[in-house]
Amino acid sequence: MNISSINVEELAVILAEENHDIQLIDVREETEANIAFLPSFKLLPLSQYEQWGKQIKTMFNPDLETIVLCHHGIRSANMCQWLVSQGFSQVKNVSGGIDAYAIYVDSSIPRY
Repeated sequence: MNISSINVEELAVILAEENHDIQLIDVREETEANIAFLPSFKLLPLSQYEQWGKQIKTMFNPDLETIVLCHHGIRSANMCQWLVSQGFSQVKNVSGGIDAYAIYVDSSIPRY
């Protein structure tokens, strides 16, 4: 399954536009989000899948563009594949994750 991806520079442009038709999901753990977090992302830790998995289609619209973020882009890629299997049609993975965002876009974001 081929998942679309965007780089962190493209994500920065999207975040600057404040497009309300885009859904943003961060699949990192709460402990990671406490260190570094991008506003407007909804935190859905993969370890808590049992708590949110069945409600994903009520929490998010499967027809809207959905961008998924993690630390380096691996967990978010897995989440993207799962979202597509749930009927989401416009899913994008953030290549390099929040770590790349901290390096290339916003150096004020702590790296871990």
